Amino acid sequence: MSARRVVVTGLGIVSPVGIGVKHAWRNIIEAKSGIQSLVKAMPNVGFEKLSSQVAGIVPRAAGGYASGAFDPKEWLAPGDAARLALFAQYALCSAHQALTDAEWIDASDEQRERTGVCFGTGIGSLEDIVENHTRLQSGGARKVSPMFVPRTLCNMAAGNISIRYGFYGPNHAVSTACTTGAHSIGDAMRFIQFGDADVMVAGAAEAPLLPLAIAGFSKIKALALGFNDRPSAASRPFDKGRAGFVIGEGAGALVLEELSHAQRRGAHIYAELRGYGLSGDGHHITAPPPDGAGARRAMLHAIRSAQIDPSAISYVNAHATSTPLGDNIENQAIKAALGPHISRRQLAVSSTKSATGHLLGAAGAIEAIFAVLAVAHDVAPPTLNLDVVDTEAGFDLNYVPHAAQERTINASLTNSFGFGGTNASLVFAKHNSG
Repeated sequence: MSARRVVVTGLGIVSPVGIGVKHAWRNIIEAKSGIQSLVKAMPNVGFEKLSSQVAGIVPRAAGGYASGAFDPKEWLAPGDAARLALFAQYALCSAHQALTDAEWIDASDEQRERTGVCFGTGIGSLEDIVENHTRLQSGGARKVSPMFVPRTLCNMAAGNISIRYGFYGPNHAVSTACTTGAHSIGDAMRFIQFGDADVMVAGAAEAPLLPLAIAGFSKIKALALGFNDRPSAASRPFDKGRAGFVIGEGAGALVLEELSHAQRRGAHIYAELRGYGLSGDGHHITAPPPDGAGARRAMLHAIRSAQIDPSAISYVNAHATSTPLGDNIENQAIKAALGPHISRRQLAVSSTKSATGHLLGAAGAIEAIFAVLAVAHDVAPPTLNLDVVDTEAGFDLNYVPHAAQERTINASLTNSFGFGGTNASLVFAKHNSG
């Protein structure tokens, strides 16, 4: 029996470049950065003591969703702000957008039996861990919040989405570091393919903007330094001056649906999710193997599962975080996986992390949305701050510098790689009846 086909029928996003697909996509295409000064955006928190003081920050402003900003009162029921950690709030916001977009908010009891959630996070609520540890130290166990454990658990984004909408299908959470979002989407695809559900809400959320997180990533020399006075220039994938990644926050949600189910109800189809590939590096907890073999395997597995020729891929949304080592190795892997089959002038590769920063577990979900929109609109998003391509290191592809490029994109591929040597790739394609 052939696997059931899976399409994307709804999108929702909470990101440093805007809340809502309309705002976020427009800002990405117009090469606007969401990376700001932490000290200015969050004064008196302690960021001024750190060497890296920049981040991709979700906008909060008067006007809320209508202006592309996050206002929790628009998305949460009374009491939810106290009950839900910030990453779960972002998850609910993005999921509601996606379900509204898919016109799946008012599902019947029978439909909800066949609807599930696959939503993850890389860290969960570090904020609650820090805050309750402080309470414990200063006032003893009686000061620890009774909501500490429920707010902290990594499956609470998935759980609260399922509870909010009464979805009785698979209730699954993924936590695979910076590969979480891509794994969540790919796993949800398989739940549909294997008949466990007809509709899945898939994605990931992250809210890591705390001094402890910044300090931790700084200790492993992962973050960009020297850009505190010019935050928007800090994330520069593929550029010769790249110096580390910029941490970010947000969430991305996709409604995935079995093809004939979507067609019967006349749903709008953005793209088909054709392929999902996974691999392990088996090499090191933070560094990929120098030859990029794990990344290459994930891409080839995704292309094989999509049952397309590698030459069909015309856009890659790269994981590229702006680190000297990681960008180089992924670039080699992309060329190894696609190079023999495709004209380098035809292939466009960009990193939207140049505008959003690296959203850790949520990165793969938001970047999957951008990969879907690239197919839907035939536009390759730009790589910001790509002033001097590092040709000496073998960067000889089209990395879409500075400005978006209109081009036919029949299929896109997006990569996500995480600590522990975990890799995933997704392939999205224009939907056709064949």
